[in-house]
Amino acid sequence: MSVPNPAVEFYFTKATSWAAERAMLRQIALASGLTEELKWGHPCYTLNGANLVLIHCFKDYAAYLFHKGVLLPDPEGILVQQTENVQAARQIRMTSLAQIKAMQPTLNAYFAAAIAVEKSGAKVPMKDTADFAMPQELLDALDGDPGFAAAFRALTPGRQRGYTLYFDQAKQAKTRAERIEKYRAAILAGKGMDDR
Repeated sequence: MSVPNPAVEFYFTKATSWAAERAMLRQIALASGLTEELKWGHPCYTLNGANLVLIHCFKDYAAYLFHKGVLLPDPEGILVQQTENVQAARQIRMTSLAQIKAMQPTLNAYFAAAIAVEKSGAKVPMKDTADFAMPQELLDALDGDPGFAAAFRALTPGRQRGYTLYFDQAKQAKTRAERIEKYRAAILAGKGMDDR
């Protein structure tokens, strides 16, 4: 059993929704022996500094997010790909405290599998940034401004993918162009979409 991290406590005490579910998810995660840390404003459970599992809650469900979930065996068929662009992570979603309690042996097994995958050194094969289609508006912005193009290419691959996917999600060309302009200064500063 791991020790609760005081830096994470606010996540559980401030909860107005899913409070009992969050507490139970924490109890199960701590029982796995992983280290509890605060990452991206959520409790994250790590092994030797590697992120394994994150707790997060949405309007309709509470979830564990397994960072290398795509590599986990899924005998129960409960791992969910959050969106089509998520390559590695998979969620286990729960909608009640009773469901979490009933699933506890299964959840323990998925934690054990995540630990085994991490200890094995297995890596998730990720698509290259070049494998993602760039919207024409972004290609035009990069072609029209060499400084902007250099700044975009200097971003980490993850930041490039994040911007590319976000820009491409807009259905209208005008919206794609507006999104690019909105984030131009951040890109020139070498920042990702969520960097402050």
